Amino acid sequence: MKNLRIIISGGGTGGHIFPAISIANALKAKWADTEILFIGAEGRMEMEKVPAAGYKIIGLPVIGLKRKISLSIFTFIFKTIKSYRKAKKIIKEFKPDVVVGVGGYASGPALKAAASLKIPYLVQEQNSYPGVTNKLLAKKASKICVAYDNMDKFFPAEKIIKTGNPIRADIQNITNKSSEAFKFFDLNPDKATVLVIGGSLGARTINNSIANTLNEYVKSDVQVIWQTGKHYFDKADEIVGEINSDLIFVSDFIYRMDYAFSVADIIISRAGAGSISELCVVGKPTILVPSPNVAEDHQTKNALALSTVNAAILVKDSDAEKELTKQTLELLNNKEQREILAKNIKKLELADAANIIADEIKKLANE
Repeated sequence: MKNLRIIISGGGTGGHIFPAISIANALKAKWADTEILFIGAEGRMEMEKVPAAGYKIIGLPVIGLKRKISLSIFTFIFKTIKSYRKAKKIIKEFKPDVVVGVGGYASGPALKAAASLKIPYLVQEQNSYPGVTNKLLAKKASKICVAYDNMDKFFPAEKIIKTGNPIRADIQNITNKSSEAFKFFDLNPDKATVLVIGGSLGARTINNSIANTLNEYVKSDVQVIWQTGKHYFDKADEIVGEINSDLIFVSDFIYRMDYAFSVADIIISRAGAGSISELCVVGKPTILVPSPNVAEDHQTKNALALSTVNAAILVKDSDAEKELTKQTLELLNNKEQREILAKNIKKLELADAANIIADEIKKLANE
């Protein structure tokens, strides 16, 4: 039988990129001779992270559409058409059996080009509320892999398979890593530890909330592992330098998230779908601060899916600077509530998504 040839398209943030790489890794683990090509957006994070994971990627000039109507709409239209033509050329040359879309700017042109060339494609929808692009692309999709129930409100029921979101393999087993993790972060295993993650690009509100209240953590003898994202790191590093406490570890990007999760007593996070899927597997008490600056306010809907079943605490972005640290320190002092949150979030775990999606891709290729 001939080798599988798969194109995976999408990216923009870690929430799209890491699931895409997990799917690629699952395909390679099951069928080692699978040939995989990524299609991303020029200048975006995937152009660095995908090659670092060992895969080839080609960038499209595609950009996002700004919400406010302006002259930039002409640039958007021009780059979208150019990206569609380039994606069509890539697909014709690579001749994939299946194209996979994981969301992000590059998914649209790549899947549209696949449809025009009669190549079957699979959509991986990570959120509880899909964006406009995926709703449109779903019409011609062969299969739609989702992470939440009741997605037939948005997609044809016969195409849906509930798989969960693919997560990084190292996060699936964080037990017995804490002693080496505390050494890695140069922190004390006998002190309470809060992990702050604002997504791969950082989160302004979370960063500001932590920056303005860092002294409160130090006064409470609480350790903080703070991932800032690259845009905020210099400012955060300066603040941490002024406080000069060995209770704080700050970094723009944490490459050993398995270590970070293993030592955390509480996790503060945005509510992107990929983050939530990882948090459910990790099973630690979590405070979610959904970003209001995303399509269809989908992060709030993701967070509500957890907070309404007492599997996480939701703090609104607009309340974060006043409430976030206060609620975190209160939760640290409430062991019973931490145990309830940890137990409930763990119940929502769907850990085998990448393998299930890889099997669905293989079925489509065989058809």
